[in-house]
Amino acid sequence: MTRAAASAAALAGALLLAGCGSGDDGKADLSVSGAYMPQPVSDMAAGFLTVANDGGAADRLTSVTSGVAGSVTLHETVGTSMREAASLEVPAHGRLVFRSGGSHLMFEMLKRKPKQGETVDVELHFAESGTVKVAIPVKPATYRPADGH
Repeated sequence: MTRAAASAAALAGALLLAGCGSGDDGKADLSVSGAYMPQPVSDMAAGFLTVANDGGAADRLTSVTSGVAGSVTLHETVGTSMREAASLEVPAHGRLVFRSGGSHLMFEMLKRKPKQGETVDVELHFAESGTVKVAIPVKPATYRPADGH
């Protein structure tokens, strides 16, 4: 009886430890939220979104592609200046935030100007997690989300 209780306790402990590892297995676990694009007024447009990583390992956003633009580049704000970035980190258990006045996506050489109410399909390419597809809604040119993102 004692041996059976010990075996049951060991099995319960093993199952509990296995459950603790879920979602933190040394891999990135990415999701995207808050995406929007202000309606463009020229042949360029900006895009904003948040990439959350609930996993136990960092990842890097290495590029973005979209059929609506000739190219999409990553831009980061350092101090008071903006510069193009080759890639941007999404830390483990952290976020990469693209927001107005900060880091953003720059859609260049637009093939057409997306209109308010439409969506723009993009592919976010990550070093470890592969490609994440996102439909970015087009908002009014003056749109500013309530959360400041």
